[in-house]
Amino acid sequence: MHPNSAFRPKQDDLAELLVREIGFAAIFAATPDGPRVAHAPLVFSDDAATLQFHLARGNALTRHLDGATALAVVQGPDAYVSASWYETPDQVPTWNYVAVEMEGTVSKLDDAALIAQLDTLSAIHEARVGANPPWTRGKMNPALFSKMTGAIVGFEMRITAWRPTIKLSQNKSADERERVAAGVEATGHGALAQLMRRLGGDRDSA
Repeated sequence: MHPNSAFRPKQDDLAELLVREIGFAAIFAATPDGPRVAHAPLVFSDDAATLQFHLARGNALTRHLDGATALAVVQGPDAYVSASWYETPDQVPTWNYVAVEMEGTVSKLDDAALIAQLDTLSAIHEARVGANPPWTRGKMNPALFSKMTGAIVGFEMRITAWRPTIKLSQNKSADERERVAAGVEATGHGALAQLMRRLGGDRDSA
C-alpha cells in the first residue's frame, strides 16, 4: 500500500463504505505449500468488526485457514496516469487506485452460520439487481441445496488492522487533478474519474 499519508482516508467510514459497495475480496494466507490466494464475495458485519466469506472445499486455502492470520484485499477502480496530463514539468507517470487491506484471524463457521451467510449474501445482491421476486434458497430442492453447500466451507475473519489507500491525485493541484480525471475518463476509466472528482479535490476527505 502507498506510504504517502495524503492517500489515507481521513473519513473513518470511507474504507468501510468501499468494502460494502464492492463486496468482493482476494483472501491471502501463508500455507505449508507457500502463499496462496482465493477470491470470494463478502458479508460484512454491521459494526465492521468481522467479515465472512466461503470457499470451495477443494480450494488450496480452505484446509489452512481455520485459526490462521489472513489478509483480505478489496480493490476498486484503477488507471494509469500519464505524466503528459500534468501542467507542470518534470513529472513522471503513476497509477491511481483504490484498495483496502484488512488483516485478521480466521475461524471456520459451522453449517448453520454458513447457511446464514449465504442467505444474507443472496438477499443483499438480489436487492441490488432488483430481482422481483428475489431468489431465495426456498426455491431449491432442499436435498440439492444441502449437497451443494457441502462442497463449500464458510469462514469469518475478525479484523485487527485496516490499511486503506485512496490514491486519487490528492497531492496535486486542483487544476492538475481535473486534467488527470479528464485523462483517465478519456481512456475508459469513468468510475475512477468520478471518484477523483468526488474525493480527490477534498484534502479533508481522503
